[in-house]
Amino acid sequence: MLRGIDVSAYQSSSYETDNISFVFIKATEGRSYVNPRLAAQTKRARDAGLVVGFYHFLWPGDLTAQAEYFVKHAPEKAGDILAVDWETTGEGTHASNAEKDRFIRKVKELRPHHRVILYANRNFWLNIDTTSYAGDGLWIADYVTAGEPRIQAKWRFHQYSESPHDRDVAAFTSRAALRKWAQDA
Repeated sequence: MLRGIDVSAYQSSSYETDNISFVFIKATEGRSYVNPRLAAQTKRARDAGLVVGFYHFLWPGDLTAQAEYFVKHAPEKAGDILAVDWETTGEGTHASNAEKDRFIRKVKELRPHHRVILYANRNFWLNIDTTSYAGDGLWIADYVTAGEPRIQAKWRFHQYSESPHDRDVAAFTSRAALRKWAQDA
């Protein structure tokens, strides 16, 4: 398994890149937020030769507008991975299953040459999701042993810790295999 991290505006733009193969960077949220460190965090990842993904924190509401906002602000480079972060918002709401599915499909329509995946925590995947639709792959959050999330579904990425930052593993044998998967969307 490959090791990686995910970062947002809460993390420095000079995060550690040694011994990791990939990074997911928060790009946008809803229809009005763009990570102010997006450009610097992206440059850091690209300079280190990492496979790069960008994620959008999904809110209920106008999914087309959110998808367009996300692809407008997320850098576009062949081989980048796009993800939807589906969880409870700061207001205690969450997008419905239908909204989550429509968002993934709309992003895939807007960026057809990119992998589009779903990020969900174990509770959402087991108790809220009713469609099991994760686009091109599932990125599951479950804070247990790396690579051993407590779900039956096939997953591509596993967020297993949030300390000292979000740490992840990917179910790929090498960085080259991950890069090939990302590029063969």
